[in-house]
Amino acid sequence: MSVPAVDEWMEANKARLLDELLGFIAKPSVSTDPSYKPGMDAAAALLAERLTRIGMHNVQRLNAGGHDAVYASWLDAPGAPTILVYGHYDVQPPDPLDQWETPPFEPTIRDGRIHARGASDDKSPLWIAVSAMEAWLAVTGKLPVNVKLLLEGEEEVGSRSLPAIMQTHRDLLTADVLISADGGRWRPGTPTTNTNSRGNIGYEITLRTANTDLHSGRYGGPVGNAAMVLARVLATLHDQENRIAVAGFMDGLKRPSNADFASMAALGFDEAAFFSEIGARPGAIEPGAQLLESLWLRPTIEVNGIWGGYQGPGGKTVIPKEAHAKLTCRLGPGMDPGRAMDALEAHLRAQVPAWADIEITRSRGGTAAYVVPEEDPFLLAVERVIAEVHGQKPLRVGVGGTLPISAMAKERLGLETVMLSYAIADERIHAPNEFFRLSSFDDGLKAWTRALPMFGAVAPARG
Repeated sequence: MSVPAVDEWMEANKARLLDELLGFIAKPSVSTDPSYKPGMDAAAALLAERLTRIGMHNVQRLNAGGHDAVYASWLDAPGAPTILVYGHYDVQPPDPLDQWETPPFEPTIRDGRIHARGASDDKSPLWIAVSAMEAWLAVTGKLPVNVKLLLEGEEEVGSRSLPAIMQTHRDLLTADVLISADGGRWRPGTPTTNTNSRGNIGYEITLRTANTDLHSGRYGGPVGNAAMVLARVLATLHDQENRIAVAGFMDGLKRPSNADFASMAALGFDEAAFFSEIGARPGAIEPGAQLLESLWLRPTIEVNGIWGGYQGPGGKTVIPKEAHAKLTCRLGPGMDPGRAMDALEAHLRAQVPAWADIEITRSRGGTAAYVVPEEDPFLLAVERVIAEVHGQKPLRVGVGGTLPISAMAKERLGLETVMLSYAIADERIHAPNEFFRLSSFDDGLKAWTRALPMFGAVAPARG
């Protein structure tokens, strides 16, 4: 469903929209590092200015003690549903900087791709959605559906203040559905739509065995080595076949449905290519689990970083007094984040010998997994849009990562989440040399301009 004049406007303005996108990507909006606060503020201000300029209403910045979320609305489509469009303008840190081929906040186009931090996650997908609204407003003076926008600045740190924003501004955020521009397609050339995402919890751990580093000759033997103890503790999280060995951690986990397994089979997934493109070898998956099941629906416990003792050049005969680790866990459908956190913390404490101390800090409150209902009318609308743009019905796929907004919107606003993102899973998200395909920019503009009237046609509106 499209209006030729809107398509013509989009084609005429595409170069400008892309140039403005590059300026948006260039804002260094890293939410986790306080030194990037000016970049965060600049990105939020740029979004607010653009939304005002294109004709959105009630543009404002919402704050609940963290980074601002940018809000706007257009509610002049009587009788049509109201969609709450979500995206995030914050990005991951660019480190390690020496592995970037071009500076991470100087977006560079080469080989048909935009290379920069945040190009794929989530600035280009967000920009595409807003551009579709600009096109409809510029050509027709109105939108074919009521729209509210929530563009947050803390997704990459677990959406820490978003629950408070939802509570304080619930009246602003009421809608019939949340449409997320965050998410991602499976692979180039394979039209897909996301139907679930895993949850997430995280910890920081410090283990101590003494109040100072010690000479390994004078104290080695009777005094415990913090790095060795922490390594042994972490090794107990899985058994020898890489199954999670934490009692109670997986309580509530739901088995994949027949529809889930059918979706996996329909992809024709090339497992050998999956490992080859990342330079890894198969063998780590837990027994009895399919690869895609493991990637989308099974829980994980991962050590994201571990350090302690001497890190400089050469050797140093020292017994480290303490060692540290960062852990995150992905949660499958049905798992309760609080129960999983309690189970893992109890396991870690039980593994520590009496002559060592462990400090465990929960780095985020936890996010549950999310699954959209199979017959949700807005999900079906997205599938019709993708089929129209790409010439074939999309396959349904999961997201191994976490979208905190989905579980929050369900719990706090009563909204289902449907994803329409034009990022692709292989675009080095969170890694050096992140990129976004220009072909996805073109396809995304077509899809979102068609999606807005498609959403407006969903009836009856849910309220």
